[in-house]
Amino acid sequence: MCCYRWEDAMTEVPFNRRIEDMSFKEASIELEQVVRALEGGDLELEDSLSYYARGVELLKSLRERLAGAEQKVQLLMESAAKGTDAAMIDTSSAPTTSYVNE
Repeated sequence: MCCYRWEDAMTEVPFNRRIEDMSFKEASIELEQVVRALEGGDLELEDSLSYYARGVELLKSLRERLAGAEQKVQLLMESAAKGTDAAMIDTSSAPTTSYVNE
């Protein structure tokens, strides 16, 4: 895939890291960098398309992770309302995505 420029290092870094292997924070930071690069307007058309595609995949992953976390929080809130000990709740049964790795 294409490359993007890290602002602080000013060196090109390839999109060779799998999104599934990134933490939520790492994926968020990369998405911010992709957006900045696209907004900068200095990319060639082909590079812009690669950046955009990477950004879409990052955003999809982040949204799925948030949805999974929200479902787990909902389970915990429901258990608290019922007086169930939160430590006894199996949040692993909550629907999650393959990207949740925190």
